[in-house]
Amino acid sequence: MPPTVQIDEKALREHKPIVISGPSGAGKSTILKRLFDEFPDMFGFSVSHTTRGPRAGEQDGREYNFVTKEQFLDLVEQKGFIEHAQFGGNHYGTSIKAVEDIAEKGRICILDIEMEGVKQVANHPTFPRPRFLFLSPPSLQILEKRLRSRATDKEEAIQKRLNQAKVEMEFANSGEAPHEKIIVNDDLDKAYQEVRDFIVGKNDA
Repeated sequence: MPPTVQIDEKALREHKPIVISGPSGAGKSTILKRLFDEFPDMFGFSVSHTTRGPRAGEQDGREYNFVTKEQFLDLVEQKGFIEHAQFGGNHYGTSIKAVEDIAEKGRICILDIEMEGVKQVANHPTFPRPRFLFLSPPSLQILEKRLRSRATDKEEAIQKRLNQAKVEMEFANSGEAPHEKIIVNDDLDKAYQEVRDFIVGKNDA
């Protein structure tokens, strides 16, 4: 049996990762881009592992760490992931090393992951507990308007996203969710300020 991956707990406690989750269309990408622009040396995104092939323009180690199914499953056996899942026949996962690499550079790792991944991270037996933040749309009706205004998704995809959003919002508001804070994005500037205060602190600049 392969050895279990060792965890650098000191680095991860000094630069505690932030798990941010929320439905598609809640504004995570916009808010995180603004945060990274304001604090260019403070944060890093972990690079996930995947067994799917690279798409045009993608580079190994930049968009994803592209690995074989055998390599991926070996790392699962070594308990090398803090969360992993399978979508459309391909495996995806966040490795402990990817998060540690950012912490060891003195940066805070931002993990933008789905609900099932959030549950795995929260229940991980050895990984030091990160901080959890949920970004919510004001309502499903407003989220539907936002998704439709993008004009990028077909009706079936919109309904799928809305159904998933409903499940995620119910989970976030249940007693089982690990989120320390739920921020409702009904005003982008206000929501950004709340995210910034949670992650960076009110007096830090």
